[in-house]
Amino acid sequence: RYAERKGWKVEHVDSNPTELGGFKEVVFAISGEDVYRHLKYESGVHRVQRVPVTESGGRIHTSAASVVVLPQAEEVEVEINPEEVRIDVFRSSGPGGQSVNTADSAVRITHIPTGIVVQCQDERSQLQNKRKALQVLRARLLDMKKREQEQEIARRRRSSVRTGDRSVKIRTYNFPQNRVTDHRINLTLYRLEEILDGDLDELVEALQRADQEERLSEVGG
Repeated sequence: RYAERKGWKVEHVDSNPTELGGFKEVVFAISGEDVYRHLKYESGVHRVQRVPVTESGGRIHTSAASVVVLPQAEEVEVEINPEEVRIDVFRSSGPGGQSVNTADSAVRITHIPTGIVVQCQDERSQLQNKRKALQVLRARLLDMKKREQEQEIARRRRSSVRTGDRSVKIRTYNFPQNRVTDHRINLTLYRLEEILDGDLDELVEALQRADQEERLSEVGG
Protein backbone atom coordinates (compact mmCIF):
# COMPACT_ATOMS: atom_id res chain seq x y z
CA ARG A 1 0.00 0.00 0.00
CA TYR A 2 2.79 2.40 0.90
CA ALA A 3 4.57 1.63 -2.37
CA GLU A 4 1.36 2.30 -4.29
CA ARG A 5 0.99 5.67 -2.60
CA LYS A 6 4.57 6.54 -3.60
CA GLY A 7 4.11 5.37 -7.17
CA TRP A 8 6.79 2.69 -6.83
CA LYS A 9 6.88 -0.53 -8.79
CA VAL A 10 6.43 -3.73 -6.77
CA GLU A 11 7.50 -7.09 -8.20
CA HIS A 12 6.88 -10.41 -6.49
CA VAL A 13 10.09 -12.45 -6.39
CA ASP A 14 9.33 -15.49 -4.25
CA SER A 15 7.06 -16.74 -1.47
CA ASN A 16 6.84 -19.73 0.82
CA PRO A 17 3.23 -20.43 1.92
CA THR A 18 2.40 -22.45 5.01
CA GLU A 19 -0.24 -25.14 5.50
CA LEU A 20 -2.20 -22.76 7.74
CA GLY A 21 -2.91 -20.33 4.94
CA GLY A 22 -0.17 -17.85 5.77
CA PHE A 23 3.37 -17.35 4.55
CA LYS A 24 6.69 -18.35 6.06
CA GLU A 25 8.52 -15.93 3.77
CA VAL A 26 7.65 -13.43 1.06
CA VAL A 27 10.28 -11.75 -1.10
CA PHE A 28 9.54 -8.83 -3.38
CA ALA A 29 11.45 -6.07 -5.13
CA ILE A 30 10.45 -2.42 -5.04
CA SER A 31 11.86 0.08 -7.50
CA GLY A 32 11.36 3.82 -7.71
CA GLU A 33 12.70 7.11 -6.45
CA ASP A 34 14.37 7.03 -3.00
CA VAL A 35 12.92 3.60 -2.17
CA TYR A 36 15.69 2.46 0.15
CA ARG A 37 15.92 5.85 1.88
CA HIS A 38 12.29 5.48 2.95
CA LEU A 39 12.06 1.74 3.57
CA LYS A 40 15.36 0.97 5.31
CA TYR A 41 13.82 1.75 8.70
CA GLU A 42 11.37 -1.14 8.30
CA SER A 43 14.11 -3.73 8.88
CA GLY A 44 13.52 -5.51 12.16
CA VAL A 45 10.85 -7.43 14.04
CA HIS A 46 7.26 -6.20 13.79
CA ARG A 47 5.00 -7.44 16.59
CA VAL A 48 1.24 -7.79 16.16
CA GLN A 49 -1.18 -7.93 19.10
CA ARG A 50 -4.78 -8.84 18.29
CA VAL A 51 -7.77 -10.91 19.35
CA PRO A 52 -8.36 -13.65 16.74
CA VAL A 53 -11.93 -14.32 15.64
CA THR A 54 -11.50 -17.87 16.94
CA GLU A 55 -10.62 -16.62 20.44
CA SER A 56 -13.77 -17.02 22.55
CA GLY A 57 -12.18 -15.71 25.74
CA GLY A 58 -11.13 -12.38 24.25
CA ARG A 59 -7.47 -12.96 25.00
CA ILE A 60 -4.88 -11.00 23.04
CA HIS A 61 -2.57 -13.12 20.90
CA THR A 62 0.89 -11.91 19.91
CA SER A 63 2.67 -12.80 16.69
CA ALA A 64 5.77 -11.43 15.02
CA ALA A 65 7.21 -10.98 11.54
CA SER A 66 10.84 -10.30 10.71
CA VAL A 67 11.37 -7.75 7.93
CA VAL A 68 14.63 -7.39 6.01
CA VAL A 69 15.15 -4.44 3.65
CA LEU A 70 18.23 -4.53 1.42
CA PRO A 71 19.45 -2.06 -1.20
CA GLN A 72 19.85 -3.31 -4.73
CA ALA A 73 23.49 -3.87 -5.66
CA GLU A 74 24.61 -1.11 -7.98
CA GLU A 75 27.39 -1.17 -10.53
CA VAL A 76 30.45 0.74 -9.45
CA GLU A 77 32.97 2.51 -11.61
CA VAL A 78 36.26 0.65 -11.65
CA GLU A 79 39.37 2.77 -11.38
CA ILE A 80 42.67 1.04 -12.00
CA ASN A 81 45.63 2.34 -10.05
CA PRO A 82 48.64 2.41 -12.43
CA GLU A 83 50.86 1.34 -9.54
CA GLU A 84 48.84 -1.86 -9.14
CA VAL A 85 49.33 -3.18 -12.66
CA ARG A 86 52.29 -4.65 -14.50
CA ILE A 87 52.30 -4.20 -18.26
CA ASP A 88 54.41 -6.48 -20.44
CA VAL A 89 54.76 -6.16 -24.20
CA PHE A 90 55.72 -8.90 -26.63
CA ARG A 91 55.48 -9.77 -30.28
CA SER A 92 52.14 -10.97 -31.56
CA SER A 93 52.11 -14.63 -32.52
CA GLY A 94 49.98 -16.44 -35.06
CA PRO A 95 49.11 -20.13 -35.48
CA GLY A 96 51.94 -22.39 -34.38
CA GLY A 97 53.54 -19.60 -32.38
CA GLN A 98 55.05 -17.86 -35.38
CA SER A 99 55.59 -14.14 -35.08
CA VAL A 100 53.18 -12.07 -37.14
CA ASN A 101 54.57 -8.69 -36.18
CA THR A 102 58.15 -7.56 -35.98
CA ALA A 103 57.29 -4.95 -33.33
CA ASP A 104 56.36 -5.64 -29.71
CA SER A 105 52.69 -4.73 -30.18
CA ALA A 106 51.00 -7.39 -28.01
CA VAL A 107 50.20 -6.40 -24.43
CA ARG A 108 49.81 -8.43 -21.26
CA ILE A 109 48.44 -6.67 -18.16
CA THR A 110 48.63 -8.20 -14.69
CA HIS A 111 46.50 -6.73 -11.91
CA ILE A 112 48.77 -7.35 -8.94
CA PRO A 113 46.22 -7.17 -6.06
CA THR A 114 43.88 -9.75 -7.62
CA GLY A 115 46.25 -11.71 -9.85
CA ILE A 116 44.00 -11.20 -12.88
CA VAL A 117 45.96 -11.43 -16.14
CA VAL A 118 44.66 -10.06 -19.44
CA GLN A 119 46.43 -9.97 -22.75
CA CYS A 120 45.55 -8.63 -26.16
CA GLN A 121 47.29 -9.00 -29.50
CA ASP A 122 44.41 -8.50 -31.92
CA GLU A 123 45.33 -4.98 -32.96
CA ARG A 124 48.36 -3.89 -34.93
CA SER A 125 49.47 -1.18 -32.52
CA GLN A 126 50.59 -1.54 -28.93
CA LEU A 127 48.40 1.40 -27.88
CA GLN A 128 45.24 -0.21 -29.27
CA ASN A 129 46.05 -3.54 -27.64
CA LYS A 130 46.70 -1.81 -24.32
CA ARG A 131 43.38 0.02 -24.53
CA LYS A 132 41.53 -3.22 -25.27
CA ALA A 133 43.30 -5.11 -22.51
CA LEU A 134 42.42 -2.39 -19.99
CA GLN A 135 38.76 -2.59 -21.05
CA VAL A 136 38.75 -6.33 -20.45
CA LEU A 137 40.50 -5.89 -17.11
CA ARG A 138 37.95 -3.29 -15.99
CA ALA A 139 35.12 -5.63 -16.97
CA ARG A 140 36.64 -8.49 -14.96
CA LEU A 141 37.25 -6.28 -11.94
CA LEU A 142 33.68 -5.00 -12.14
CA ASP A 143 32.38 -8.55 -12.27
CA MET A 144 34.47 -9.43 -9.22
CA LYS A 145 33.19 -6.35 -7.38
CA LYS A 146 29.58 -7.22 -8.17
CA ARG A 147 30.06 -10.78 -6.94
CA GLU A 148 31.57 -9.44 -3.71
CA GLN A 149 28.57 -7.12 -3.30
CA GLU A 150 26.16 -10.02 -3.81
CA GLN A 151 28.01 -12.12 -1.24
CA GLU A 152 27.96 -9.22 1.25
CA ILE A 153 24.23 -8.70 0.73
CA ALA A 154 23.64 -12.43 1.24
CA ARG A 155 25.71 -12.31 4.44
CA ARG A 156 23.81 -9.27 5.74
CA ARG A 157 20.51 -10.93 4.91
CA ARG A 158 21.43 -14.05 6.86
CA SER A 159 22.57 -11.90 9.76
CA SER A 160 19.36 -9.85 9.73
CA VAL A 161 17.20 -12.95 9.61
CA ARG A 162 19.04 -14.45 12.56
CA THR A 163 18.22 -11.40 14.64
CA GLY A 164 14.51 -11.95 13.96
CA ASP A 165 13.78 -12.73 17.60
CA ARG A 166 10.48 -11.65 19.13
CA SER A 167 12.31 -9.91 21.97
CA VAL A 168 14.15 -7.66 19.50
CA LYS A 169 11.13 -5.73 18.32
CA ILE A 170 11.14 -2.40 16.54
CA ARG A 171 7.39 -1.81 16.25
CA THR A 172 4.15 -3.06 17.77
CA TYR A 173 0.72 -3.04 16.12
CA ASN A 174 -1.98 -3.32 18.80
CA PHE A 175 -5.41 -3.88 17.26
CA PRO A 176 -7.58 -3.60 20.41
CA GLN A 177 -6.08 -0.17 21.18
CA ASN A 178 -5.86 0.99 17.55
CA ARG A 179 -2.21 1.70 18.41
CA VAL A 180 1.13 1.59 16.59
CA THR A 181 4.29 2.09 18.65
CA ASP A 182 7.78 2.41 17.22
CA HIS A 183 10.05 1.40 20.08
CA ARG A 184 13.23 2.89 18.61
CA ILE A 185 12.00 6.46 18.93
CA ASN A 186 9.20 5.93 21.48
CA LEU A 187 6.57 7.18 19.04
CA THR A 188 2.97 6.03 19.52
CA LEU A 189 0.20 6.74 17.02
CA TYR A 190 -3.46 5.83 17.49
CA ARG A 191 -4.43 5.26 13.88
CA LEU A 192 -3.64 1.65 13.16
CA GLU A 193 -5.99 1.22 10.19
CA GLU A 194 -4.55 4.18 8.28
CA ILE A 195 -0.99 2.97 8.83
CA LEU A 196 -1.83 -0.56 7.68
CA ASP A 197 -3.42 1.03 4.62
CA GLY A 198 -0.03 2.49 3.70
CA ASP A 199 -0.06 5.87 5.45
CA LEU A 200 3.48 5.55 6.81
CA ASP A 201 4.73 9.06 6.13
CA GLU A 202 4.51 10.29 9.73
CA LEU A 203 6.41 7.25 10.99
CA VAL A 204 9.05 7.36 8.27
CA GLU A 205 9.64 11.10 8.61
CA ALA A 206 10.03 10.78 12.39
CA LEU A 207 12.55 7.96 11.93
CA GLN A 208 14.47 9.97 9.34
CA ARG A 209 14.67 12.95 11.70
CA ALA A 210 15.85 10.76 14.57
CA ASP A 211 18.46 9.14 12.33
CA GLN A 212 19.72 12.52 11.15
CA GLU A 213 19.91 13.86 14.71
CA GLU A 214 21.85 10.78 15.79
CA ARG A 215 24.33 11.18 12.95
CA LEU A 216 24.81 14.86 13.74
CA SER A 217 25.41 14.09 17.41
CA GLU A 218 28.02 11.50 16.44
CA VAL A 219 29.82 14.06 14.29
CA GLY A 220 29.58 16.69 17.01
CA GLY A 221 30.75 14.27 19.66
